[in-house]
Amino acid sequence: MNRFIKTVICAAAITTFTTGCSSKETSTDESTGDKVTLNLYSTVTSEQDQKTIKNVVKKFEDKYPEIDIKENYPASEYEGMLRVKMAANDMPDLFDTHGWAINRYGEYVEDLSTMDWVKDLDPALDQILKDDTGKVYAYPLNQAKDGLSYNATLLEKYDIKPPETFDEFMEALEMIKEKGKGEVTPLWFAGSDKSAFGQYFDQFATPLLITADGNSYKKELLDGTFDWTHYTYLPEKLKEMQDKKLLNVDVLTAQNQQMADLMAQNKIGFIVGGGVLGPLIEELNPDIKLGVVPMPIIHEGDKQSWIGGERHTFAVWKDSKVKDEAKKFLEFIAQPEIVKEIAEGTSLPAGLTNTESKNYYSDYYEKYKDIKVEPYFDRVYLPSGMWDPMGASGQELLSGTTTPEAVSKKMGEEYTRLLDQIK
Repeated sequence: MNRFIKTVICAAAITTFTTGCSSKETSTDESTGDKVTLNLYSTVTSEQDQKTIKNVVKKFEDKYPEIDIKENYPASEYEGMLRVKMAANDMPDLFDTHGWAINRYGEYVEDLSTMDWVKDLDPALDQILKDDTGKVYAYPLNQAKDGLSYNATLLEKYDIKPPETFDEFMEALEMIKEKGKGEVTPLWFAGSDKSAFGQYFDQFATPLLITADGNSYKKELLDGTFDWTHYTYLPEKLKEMQDKKLLNVDVLTAQNQQMADLMAQNKIGFIVGGGVLGPLIEELNPDIKLGVVPMPIIHEGDKQSWIGGERHTFAVWKDSKVKDEAKKFLEFIAQPEIVKEIAEGTSLPAGLTNTESKNYYSDYYEKYKDIKVEPYFDRVYLPSGMWDPMGASGQELLSGTTTPEAVSKKMGEEYTRLLDQIK
Protein backbone atom coordinates (compact mmCIF):
# COMPACT_ATOMS: atom_id res chain seq x y z
CA MET A 1 0.00 0.00 0.00
CA ASN A 2 1.13 3.51 -0.64
CA ARG A 3 2.46 4.82 2.56
CA PHE A 4 -0.26 7.37 2.90
CA ILE A 5 1.63 10.17 4.52
CA LYS A 6 -0.37 9.18 6.90
CA THR A 7 -3.66 9.23 5.11
CA VAL A 8 -3.33 10.54 1.65
CA ILE A 9 -1.04 8.42 -0.51
CA CYS A 10 -1.96 4.93 0.51
CA ALA A 11 -5.14 3.08 0.21
CA ALA A 12 -5.66 3.24 -3.50
CA ALA A 13 -3.14 0.46 -3.67
CA ILE A 14 -5.46 -1.71 -1.62
CA THR A 15 -7.94 -2.22 -4.42
CA THR A 16 -6.74 -0.38 -7.50
CA PHE A 17 -3.87 1.47 -9.15
CA THR A 18 -2.79 5.02 -8.40
CA THR A 19 -0.42 7.35 -10.19
CA GLY A 20 3.09 5.92 -10.18
CA CYS A 21 6.55 6.64 -11.46
CA SER A 22 9.82 5.00 -12.29
CA SER A 23 12.99 5.38 -10.31
CA LYS A 24 14.94 5.16 -13.55
CA GLU A 25 14.29 6.22 -17.09
CA THR A 26 12.80 3.69 -19.47
CA SER A 27 15.20 2.36 -22.07
CA THR A 28 14.84 0.01 -24.99
CA ASP A 29 18.59 -0.54 -25.30
CA GLU A 30 19.89 -3.98 -24.50
CA SER A 31 23.22 -2.62 -23.33
CA THR A 32 24.75 0.58 -22.02
CA GLY A 33 28.48 0.68 -22.44
CA ASP A 34 29.80 -2.56 -21.01
CA LYS A 35 26.60 -3.23 -19.11
CA VAL A 36 23.61 -5.29 -20.12
CA THR A 37 20.34 -3.49 -19.49
CA LEU A 38 17.10 -5.20 -18.46
CA ASN A 39 13.82 -3.30 -18.65
CA LEU A 40 11.48 -4.28 -15.82
CA TYR A 41 7.81 -3.25 -15.66
CA SER A 42 5.70 -3.82 -12.55
CA THR A 43 2.13 -3.08 -11.46
CA VAL A 44 3.31 -2.48 -7.88
CA THR A 45 2.03 0.89 -6.68
CA SER A 46 2.55 1.04 -2.93
CA GLU A 47 5.62 2.78 -1.61
CA GLN A 48 6.53 -0.12 0.68
CA ASP A 49 6.20 -2.72 -2.07
CA GLN A 50 8.28 -0.63 -4.47
CA LYS A 51 10.92 -0.17 -1.78
CA THR A 52 11.05 -3.94 -1.33
CA ILE A 53 11.59 -4.55 -5.04
CA LYS A 54 14.14 -1.75 -5.33
CA ASN A 55 16.14 -3.24 -2.47
CA VAL A 56 16.17 -6.64 -4.14
CA VAL A 57 17.16 -5.12 -7.48
CA LYS A 58 20.04 -3.29 -5.82
CA LYS A 59 21.28 -6.50 -4.22
CA PHE A 60 21.20 -8.19 -7.62
CA GLU A 61 23.04 -5.32 -9.30
CA ASP A 62 25.65 -5.31 -6.54
CA LYS A 63 26.26 -9.01 -7.13
CA TYR A 64 26.18 -8.68 -10.93
CA PRO A 65 27.56 -5.20 -11.69
CA GLU A 66 27.60 -6.00 -15.40
CA ILE A 67 23.76 -6.00 -15.41
CA ASP A 68 21.65 -2.87 -14.99
CA ILE A 69 17.91 -3.13 -14.29
CA LYS A 70 15.71 -0.19 -15.26
CA GLU A 71 12.55 -0.33 -13.16
CA ASN A 72 9.24 1.08 -14.33
CA TYR A 73 6.09 1.45 -12.22
CA PRO A 74 3.43 2.91 -14.56
CA ALA A 75 0.55 2.32 -12.10
CA SER A 76 -2.80 3.03 -13.81
CA GLU A 77 -1.06 3.33 -17.18
CA TYR A 78 0.37 -0.19 -16.98
CA GLU A 79 -2.26 -2.13 -18.91
CA GLY A 80 -2.50 0.47 -21.66
CA MET A 81 1.25 0.57 -22.07
CA LEU A 82 1.55 -3.21 -22.19
CA ARG A 83 -1.24 -3.49 -24.78
CA VAL A 84 0.66 -1.09 -27.02
CA LYS A 85 3.85 -3.07 -26.49
CA MET A 86 2.09 -6.35 -27.27
CA ALA A 87 0.72 -4.89 -30.49
CA ALA A 88 4.23 -3.81 -31.47
CA ASN A 89 5.80 -7.08 -30.24
CA ASP A 90 8.19 -4.96 -28.19
CA MET A 91 7.69 -6.18 -24.65
CA PRO A 92 9.79 -5.42 -21.56
CA ASP A 93 12.44 -8.01 -20.73
CA LEU A 94 10.71 -8.62 -17.39
CA PHE A 95 7.08 -7.73 -16.75
CA ASP A 96 4.23 -8.32 -14.33
CA THR A 97 1.40 -10.50 -15.65
CA HIS A 98 -0.92 -9.32 -12.80
CA GLY A 99 -3.27 -12.28 -13.00
CA TRP A 100 -3.24 -12.74 -16.76
CA ALA A 101 -0.13 -14.86 -17.25
CA ILE A 102 -1.82 -17.36 -19.54
CA ASN A 103 -4.93 -15.73 -20.98
CA ARG A 104 -3.51 -12.33 -21.91
CA TYR A 105 0.28 -12.59 -22.01
CA GLY A 106 0.74 -16.28 -22.77
CA GLU A 107 2.03 -15.94 -26.32
CA TYR A 108 4.63 -13.35 -25.27
CA VAL A 109 6.27 -15.15 -22.35
CA GLU A 110 9.23 -17.48 -22.16
CA ASP A 111 8.59 -20.97 -20.81
CA LEU A 112 10.28 -21.08 -17.41
CA SER A 113 9.55 -24.74 -16.64
CA THR A 114 13.21 -25.81 -16.73
CA MET A 115 14.30 -23.35 -14.04
CA ASP A 116 15.33 -24.77 -10.67
CA TRP A 117 12.83 -22.75 -8.61
CA VAL A 118 9.85 -24.40 -10.35
CA LYS A 119 10.11 -27.40 -8.02
CA ASP A 120 9.30 -25.01 -5.15
CA LEU A 121 6.30 -23.37 -6.82
CA ASP A 122 3.33 -23.35 -4.44
CA PRO A 123 0.82 -25.89 -5.85
CA ALA A 124 -1.94 -23.35 -5.20
CA LEU A 125 -0.54 -21.38 -8.14
CA ASP A 126 -0.37 -24.29 -10.59
CA GLN A 127 -3.68 -23.53 -12.28
CA ILE A 128 -2.70 -19.85 -12.59
CA LEU A 129 0.90 -20.12 -13.80
CA LYS A 130 1.06 -23.53 -15.53
CA ASP A 131 -0.80 -25.07 -18.43
CA ASP A 132 -1.57 -28.68 -19.34
CA THR A 133 1.71 -29.03 -21.22
CA GLY A 134 3.73 -28.05 -18.15
CA LYS A 135 4.71 -24.63 -19.44
CA VAL A 136 5.39 -22.16 -16.60
CA TYR A 137 4.43 -18.64 -17.58
CA ALA A 138 5.85 -16.41 -14.82
CA TYR A 139 7.72 -16.26 -11.53
CA PRO A 140 5.44 -15.35 -8.56
CA LEU A 141 6.83 -12.70 -6.23
CA ASN A 142 3.91 -13.34 -3.89
CA GLN A 143 0.35 -14.57 -3.99
CA ALA A 144 -3.07 -13.27 -3.09
CA LYS A 145 -5.47 -14.84 -0.63
CA ASP A 146 -8.45 -12.54 -0.65
CA GLY A 147 -11.53 -12.89 1.47
CA LEU A 148 -13.21 -10.46 3.83
CA SER A 149 -11.03 -8.19 5.95
CA TYR A 150 -12.56 -7.16 9.23
CA ASN A 151 -11.93 -5.12 12.35
CA ALA A 152 -11.06 -7.95 14.75
CA THR A 153 -10.98 -5.56 17.71
CA LEU A 154 -14.50 -4.42 16.95
CA LEU A 155 -15.91 -7.90 16.33
CA GLU A 156 -14.45 -9.12 19.61
CA LYS A 157 -15.97 -6.15 21.44
CA TYR A 158 -19.39 -6.84 19.89
CA ASP A 159 -19.08 -10.62 20.37
CA ILE A 160 -19.44 -11.31 16.63
CA LYS A 161 -17.83 -14.36 15.08
CA PRO A 162 -16.23 -14.05 11.62
CA PRO A 163 -18.91 -15.27 9.17
CA GLU A 164 -18.70 -18.61 7.41
CA THR A 165 -21.89 -18.17 5.36
CA PHE A 166 -23.44 -15.24 3.52
CA ASP A 167 -26.40 -15.31 5.91
CA GLU A 168 -24.00 -15.02 8.85
CA PHE A 169 -22.28 -12.17 7.04
CA MET A 170 -25.57 -10.27 6.75
CA GLU A 171 -26.31 -10.97 10.43
CA ALA A 172 -22.86 -9.66 11.40
CA LEU A 173 -23.47 -6.45 9.45
CA GLU A 174 -26.83 -5.98 11.20
CA MET A 175 -25.21 -6.49 14.61
CA ILE A 176 -22.50 -3.93 13.84
CA LYS A 177 -25.15 -1.46 12.76
CA GLU A 178 -27.10 -2.02 15.99
CA LYS A 179 -24.18 -2.02 18.41
CA GLY A 180 -22.26 0.71 16.62
CA LYS A 181 -25.18 3.12 17.05
CA GLY A 182 -24.41 4.90 13.79
CA GLU A 183 -20.73 5.41 14.57
CA VAL A 184 -19.53 2.33 12.66
CA THR A 185 -20.11 1.44 9.00
CA PRO A 186 -20.80 -2.31 8.80
CA LEU A 187 -19.47 -2.74 5.23
CA TRP A 188 -17.46 0.06 3.66
CA PHE A 189 -16.85 0.68 -0.05
CA ALA A 190 -14.68 3.30 -1.73
CA GLY A 191 -17.43 3.51 -4.34
CA SER A 192 -16.11 6.51 -6.24
CA ASP A 193 -13.86 3.87 -7.80
CA LYS A 194 -15.92 1.29 -9.67
CA SER A 195 -13.28 -1.33 -8.91
CA ALA A 196 -14.59 -1.47 -5.34
CA PHE A 197 -17.82 -2.99 -6.64
CA GLY A 198 -15.92 -5.07 -9.17
CA GLN A 199 -14.12 -6.63 -6.21
CA TYR A 200 -17.43 -7.43 -4.48
CA PHE A 201 -18.97 -9.06 -7.55
CA ASP A 202 -15.79 -10.88 -8.52
CA GLN A 203 -15.08 -12.40 -5.13
CA PHE A 204 -18.66 -13.43 -4.36
CA ALA A 205 -19.23 -14.85 -7.85
CA THR A 206 -17.04 -17.81 -6.94
CA PRO A 207 -19.17 -19.15 -4.04
CA LEU A 208 -22.31 -18.24 -5.97
CA LEU A 209 -21.46 -19.82 -9.33
CA ILE A 210 -18.36 -22.03 -9.10
CA THR A 211 -17.60 -23.97 -5.94
CA ALA A 212 -20.92 -25.47 -4.82
CA ASP A 213 -22.09 -28.83 -6.12
CA GLY A 214 -25.36 -28.36 -7.97
CA ASN A 215 -24.67 -24.66 -8.43
CA SER A 216 -21.47 -24.75 -10.44
CA TYR A 217 -21.57 -23.19 -13.89
CA LYS A 218 -17.94 -23.54 -14.94
CA LYS A 219 -18.76 -25.25 -18.23
CA GLU A 220 -21.49 -22.78 -19.20
CA LEU A 221 -19.33 -19.77 -18.35
CA LEU A 222 -16.47 -21.13 -20.43
CA ASP A 223 -18.51 -22.16 -23.47
CA GLY A 224 -20.67 -19.03 -23.60
CA THR A 225 -24.02 -20.59 -22.65
CA PHE A 226 -24.31 -19.21 -19.10
CA ASP A 227 -27.73 -17.94 -18.03
CA TRP A 228 -27.01 -14.62 -16.34
CA THR A 229 -30.17 -14.68 -14.24
CA HIS A 230 -28.16 -16.91 -11.88
CA TYR A 231 -25.99 -13.84 -11.17
CA THR A 232 -28.86 -11.65 -9.93
CA TYR A 233 -28.41 -12.77 -6.31
CA LEU A 234 -25.29 -10.60 -5.98
CA PRO A 235 -26.77 -7.25 -7.07
CA GLU A 236 -29.91 -8.07 -5.06
CA LYS A 237 -27.84 -8.51 -1.92
CA LEU A 238 -25.81 -5.36 -2.57
CA LYS A 239 -28.99 -3.33 -2.97
CA GLU A 240 -30.44 -4.94 0.16
CA MET A 241 -27.36 -3.85 2.10
CA GLN A 242 -27.87 -0.28 0.93
CA ASP A 243 -31.58 -0.31 1.74
CA LYS A 244 -30.86 -1.64 5.24
CA LYS A 245 -28.21 1.08 5.78
CA LEU A 246 -25.41 -1.44 6.11
CA LEU A 247 -23.14 0.49 3.73
CA ASN A 248 -21.46 3.85 4.19
CA VAL A 249 -23.84 6.71 3.37
CA ASP A 250 -21.24 8.19 1.02
CA VAL A 251 -20.78 4.84 -0.73
CA LEU A 252 -20.74 6.42 -4.22
CA THR A 253 -18.33 9.24 -3.39
CA ALA A 254 -16.03 7.65 -0.79
CA GLN A 255 -12.40 7.38 -1.89
CA ASN A 256 -9.77 4.75 -1.28
CA GLN A 257 -7.53 7.06 0.72
CA GLN A 258 -10.24 7.38 3.39
CA MET A 259 -10.32 3.66 4.13
CA ALA A 260 -7.25 3.28 6.33
CA ASP A 261 -7.97 6.39 8.35
CA LEU A 262 -11.55 5.31 9.09
CA MET A 263 -10.52 1.77 9.94
CA ALA A 264 -7.84 3.11 12.29
CA GLN A 265 -10.54 5.18 13.99
CA ASN A 266 -12.63 2.04 14.61
CA LYS A 267 -15.33 3.22 12.20
CA ILE A 268 -15.43 0.27 9.76
CA GLY A 269 -16.49 -3.32 10.38
CA PHE A 270 -15.80 -5.14 7.11
CA ILE A 271 -14.30 -4.51 3.70
CA VAL A 272 -14.19 -6.86 0.71
CA GLY A 273 -10.60 -7.87 -0.04
CA GLY A 274 -8.19 -5.41 1.51
CA GLY A 275 -5.67 -8.02 2.58
CA VAL A 276 -2.76 -5.55 2.50
CA LEU A 277 -4.43 -3.05 4.84
CA GLY A 278 -3.24 -4.52 8.14
CA PRO A 279 0.34 -3.20 8.35
CA LEU A 280 -0.84 0.35 7.69
CA ILE A 281 -3.48 0.17 10.40
CA GLU A 282 -0.83 -1.12 12.79
CA GLU A 283 1.21 1.95 11.97
CA LEU A 284 -1.70 4.37 12.33
CA ASN A 285 -3.30 2.84 15.41
CA PRO A 286 -1.68 -0.26 16.94
CA ASP A 287 -4.70 -0.74 19.21
CA ILE A 288 -6.83 -1.77 16.22
CA LYS A 289 -6.25 -5.31 14.99
CA LEU A 290 -7.51 -6.56 11.65
CA GLY A 291 -8.40 -10.09 10.66
CA VAL A 292 -9.14 -11.83 7.41
CA VAL A 293 -11.53 -14.70 6.73
CA PRO A 294 -12.08 -16.81 3.58
CA MET A 295 -15.15 -16.11 1.48
CA PRO A 296 -18.45 -17.04 3.12
CA ILE A 297 -20.39 -19.78 1.38
CA ILE A 298 -23.72 -19.04 -0.30
CA HIS A 299 -25.07 -22.53 -1.00
CA GLU A 300 -25.61 -25.13 1.71
CA GLY A 301 -23.01 -27.88 1.68
CA ASP A 302 -20.31 -25.78 0.02
CA LYS A 303 -16.88 -25.11 1.54
CA GLN A 304 -15.25 -21.73 2.08
CA SER A 305 -12.47 -20.68 -0.27
CA TRP A 306 -9.86 -17.99 -0.65
CA ILE A 307 -9.96 -15.95 -3.83
CA GLY A 308 -6.57 -15.35 -5.31
CA GLY A 309 -3.64 -16.64 -7.23
CA GLU A 310 -0.74 -14.55 -8.41
CA ARG A 311 -0.48 -11.04 -7.00
CA HIS A 312 2.75 -9.78 -8.55
CA THR A 313 4.96 -11.71 -10.94
CA PHE A 314 7.84 -11.40 -13.36
CA ALA A 315 7.56 -13.02 -16.76
CA VAL A 316 10.40 -13.05 -19.30
CA TRP A 317 9.62 -11.82 -22.81
CA LYS A 318 10.23 -14.75 -25.16
CA ASP A 319 11.86 -12.52 -27.80
CA SER A 320 14.08 -10.60 -25.40
CA LYS A 321 17.70 -10.34 -26.49
CA VAL A 322 18.77 -10.60 -22.87
CA LYS A 323 16.76 -13.63 -21.76
CA ASP A 324 19.73 -15.23 -20.02
CA GLU A 325 20.26 -12.17 -17.85
CA ALA A 326 16.52 -11.93 -17.13
CA LYS A 327 16.50 -15.57 -16.00
CA LYS A 328 19.57 -14.90 -13.87
CA PHE A 329 17.54 -12.27 -12.04
CA LEU A 330 14.74 -14.78 -11.45
CA GLU A 331 17.26 -17.30 -10.13
CA PHE A 332 18.54 -14.64 -7.75
CA ILE A 333 15.15 -13.69 -6.34
CA ALA A 334 14.20 -17.38 -5.99
CA GLN A 335 16.80 -17.81 -3.23
CA PRO A 336 15.05 -18.56 0.08
CA GLU A 337 16.32 -15.43 1.80
CA ILE A 338 15.10 -13.21 -1.05
CA VAL A 339 11.77 -15.04 -1.28
CA LYS A 340 11.32 -14.33 2.43
CA GLU A 341 12.36 -10.68 2.05
CA ILE A 342 9.83 -10.08 -0.72
CA ALA A 343 6.98 -11.89 1.05
CA GLU A 344 7.50 -10.03 4.30
CA GLY A 345 8.17 -6.71 2.57
CA THR A 346 4.90 -6.93 0.65
CA SER A 347 2.92 -8.48 3.56
CA LEU A 348 1.70 -11.35 1.38
CA PRO A 349 2.32 -15.11 1.27
CA ALA A 350 5.32 -16.18 -0.78
CA GLY A 351 4.84 -17.78 -4.17
CA LEU A 352 7.49 -20.43 -3.44
CA THR A 353 7.58 -23.00 -0.65
CA ASN A 354 11.33 -22.93 -0.03
CA THR A 355 11.14 -20.65 3.01
CA GLU A 356 8.91 -19.56 5.85
CA SER A 357 7.84 -15.95 6.17
CA LYS A 358 5.78 -14.00 8.65
CA ASN A 359 3.46 -11.15 7.84
CA TYR A 360 0.60 -9.29 9.49
CA TYR A 361 -1.96 -11.97 8.59
CA SER A 362 0.23 -15.06 9.06
CA ASP A 363 -1.82 -16.38 11.97
CA TYR A 364 -4.98 -16.21 9.87
CA TYR A 365 -3.37 -17.88 6.87
CA GLU A 366 -2.14 -20.62 9.20
CA LYS A 367 -5.58 -20.99 10.78
CA TYR A 368 -7.15 -21.41 7.35
CA LYS A 369 -4.23 -23.24 5.73
CA ASP A 370 -6.46 -26.07 4.50
CA ILE A 371 -8.84 -23.72 2.70
CA LYS A 372 -8.54 -24.00 -1.08
CA VAL A 373 -7.51 -20.99 -3.15
CA GLU A 374 -9.83 -20.38 -6.09
CA PRO A 375 -8.65 -18.12 -8.94
CA TYR A 376 -10.22 -14.72 -9.46
CA PHE A 377 -13.54 -15.28 -11.20
CA ASP A 378 -13.02 -12.77 -14.02
CA ARG A 379 -9.55 -14.08 -14.88
CA VAL A 380 -10.86 -17.55 -15.66
CA TYR A 381 -14.52 -17.31 -16.56
CA LEU A 382 -14.99 -13.89 -18.17
CA PRO A 383 -13.56 -12.46 -21.39
CA SER A 384 -11.05 -9.63 -21.07
CA GLY A 385 -12.86 -6.32 -20.72
CA MET A 386 -15.58 -7.41 -18.28
CA TRP A 387 -14.02 -5.79 -15.20
CA ASP A 388 -15.15 -2.25 -16.06
CA PRO A 389 -18.82 -3.02 -16.73
CA MET A 390 -18.91 -5.31 -13.70
CA GLY A 391 -17.72 -2.53 -11.42
CA ALA A 392 -19.76 0.19 -13.11
CA SER A 393 -22.93 -1.85 -12.61
CA GLY A 394 -22.47 -1.53 -8.84
CA GLN A 395 -22.32 2.26 -9.10
CA GLU A 396 -25.41 2.33 -11.31
CA LEU A 397 -27.30 0.00 -8.98
CA LEU A 398 -26.63 2.01 -5.83
CA SER A 399 -27.34 5.31 -7.59
CA GLY A 400 -30.81 4.01 -8.42
CA THR A 401 -30.40 4.12 -12.18
CA THR A 402 -30.70 0.36 -12.66
CA THR A 403 -32.12 -2.74 -10.97
CA PRO A 404 -30.57 -6.06 -9.94
CA GLU A 405 -32.27 -7.79 -12.87
CA ALA A 406 -30.99 -5.14 -15.27
CA VAL A 407 -27.48 -5.58 -13.89
CA SER A 408 -27.55 -9.27 -14.81
CA LYS A 409 -29.00 -8.49 -18.24
CA LYS A 410 -26.27 -5.93 -18.93
CA MET A 411 -23.57 -8.34 -17.76
CA GLY A 412 -24.91 -10.97 -20.13
CA GLU A 413 -24.88 -8.52 -23.04
CA GLU A 414 -21.28 -7.44 -22.33
CA TYR A 415 -20.20 -11.04 -21.87
CA THR A 416 -21.67 -12.05 -25.26
CA ARG A 417 -20.28 -8.97 -27.02
CA LEU A 418 -16.75 -9.53 -25.73
CA LEU A 419 -16.85 -13.25 -26.46
CA ASP A 420 -17.88 -12.52 -30.04
CA GLN A 421 -14.87 -10.25 -30.45
CA ILE A 422 -12.43 -13.05 -29.71
CA LYS A 423 -14.11 -15.77 -31.80
